[in-house]
Amino acid sequence: MSSVKGKRRELKETWKMKKWYEVIAPSVFGEVSIGSIPALTPEQLIGRTVEATLYDITGDYTQVHIKLNFQIIKVEGHNAHTRFKGHELARDYIKVLTRRKSSKVQGIFNVETKDGYKLRIIAITFTSYKANTSQKRAIRKIMEKIITERIKEKSFDEVIQLLVGNDLSTEIFSEAKKIYPIRKVEIYKSKLLFIPGPNGLEKATITSSIKANQ
Repeated sequence: MSSVKGKRRELKETWKMKKWYEVIAPSVFGEVSIGSIPALTPEQLIGRTVEATLYDITGDYTQVHIKLNFQIIKVEGHNAHTRFKGHELARDYIKVLTRRKSSKVQGIFNVETKDGYKLRIIAITFTSYKANTSQKRAIRKIMEKIITERIKEKSFDEVIQLLVGNDLSTEIFSEAKKIYPIRKVEIYKSKLLFIPGPNGLEKATITSSIKANQ
């Protein structure tokens, strides 16, 4: 019993020793605070992933279904700075868009930005009625062409704005409806895979030096 009390006391003392750090969104999101996080040392925060919604940043409730993932890459003072790691639309939101007697055309594309960042993007087009195989294939080709061409013209920060905005979806919608009646287009998910480094491409996911040495 005394050992259990000792462990509890130790946990309490450890918790008291922790400091709180403000998690800061990247500059493309205005470097706003997206929450606070405790840690014993700044090094423990490196590599941690923090989730927020676009609503948390903009205050626009219509964007509450857009989930953003950020990874802490450096700590300065009490500020933990992050890099955009990707986004995903809420599953409940996608379920509402999925209807019987219509088709969901999904495409997964690996793309590269103008400044050398590599991402994986998943786009979904919802048709008004059931589409056949050739129509789905044609719609998927349109999605791939537009996404690939637009992203290779843009910097990483500009691409982030495309992913969480409506421009890509609107352009795909305009072209795809020439093939078949379209109800909705969404950029469902993105993930940052590689970033440019001094020695070429590097994996986007980083880990704390503390974890790496354990």
